[in-house]
Amino acid sequence: MTVHSSIVHATVHIPEGRQSVAAVEDRFREGSPAVTLSRGVLQRMYGLAERTVAPDHDQPSDLAVHAARRLLADTGTDPADVDLLLYAGILADMEEPATAHVVADKLGLGCPVLDLKNACNGVLNALEVADAFIRGGRYRRVLVTTAEVSTRESRWEVDDPADILSALPSLSTGDMGSALLVEASGRPGIVGSRFFANSWGWRAATLPNPYAQHRRLGHLRIDSQQLVDSFEGLPDKVRGALKEIGVESDDLDLVCVHQPSVPFTRVVCGWVGVDPARILATFPAHGNVATNTIPLQLATALGNGRLRRGDLVGMFGFASGASAGVVVCRW
Repeated sequence: MTVHSSIVHATVHIPEGRQSVAAVEDRFREGSPAVTLSRGVLQRMYGLAERTVAPDHDQPSDLAVHAARRLLADTGTDPADVDLLLYAGILADMEEPATAHVVADKLGLGCPVLDLKNACNGVLNALEVADAFIRGGRYRRVLVTTAEVSTRESRWEVDDPADILSALPSLSTGDMGSALLVEASGRPGIVGSRFFANSWGWRAATLPNPYAQHRRLGHLRIDSQQLVDSFEGLPDKVRGALKEIGVESDDLDLVCVHQPSVPFTRVVCGWVGVDPARILATFPAHGNVATNTIPLQLATALGNGRLRRGDLVGMFGFASGASAGVVVCRW
């Protein structure tokens, strides 16, 4: 019998902390008195209303564990039945060991684990890896987890006014944890995935490793125009990949795209050929939650009835690096 993989469930942990766009701007002005920041600029430029903020003591593993515990409870899955745990977050508890070990320990898992990282496309890549492992017969049940505490990377202190545009995106990030369960199935669930890269564009968005910088904390810097430029040619490849999988955008019952801002979400919708009105907007109320963006859309759609068993789902990611990918699944 041919073995397929299927995404069984998706959950998120949304921290209770909230920071309004006005509060974000006020704190930036306090830390950067030499830089003029007009009121409401974050909402006008990015569409941000407020962002989610995790408690100071919570590590990425804590947020991932909260989401994973909910998923295991929702699906009635015994932790002993999980064959592999993947952690796909950008941010980690520590450099060594893999954060996946910390997540597994807190969940009481005894299975193999590994970290998998590719900027905001980490979860999509993790789904591709889980699918390959399951179809290859190596594992039958894979738990994909991720989490970000990106608000801690906000650049509150900017001395040079010329640096403000590269700092503003860091003020629109949000904190969250997510989990997805992928299982072996007799019917096609994940029906196709494709990924592409323009690695020459890696300089457009960077968060330096403090250990590689002689223990000096790095700053998140994003050149928005350079980032958009780094996706040159990738939208065509993604649209071609969708056709190669045998799907048209109009066939999709639910479309999920990575949402680093409202304007960029509209750009991505144009790239993949879908009406922005079909997208569940998550950015305005949460901020850019990075690897959590697509799991958040899945969990939201499950919660409000937009996603039902048998629906065809298209998940599209465009992330710094630059990389682009699409995963199509039958729910």
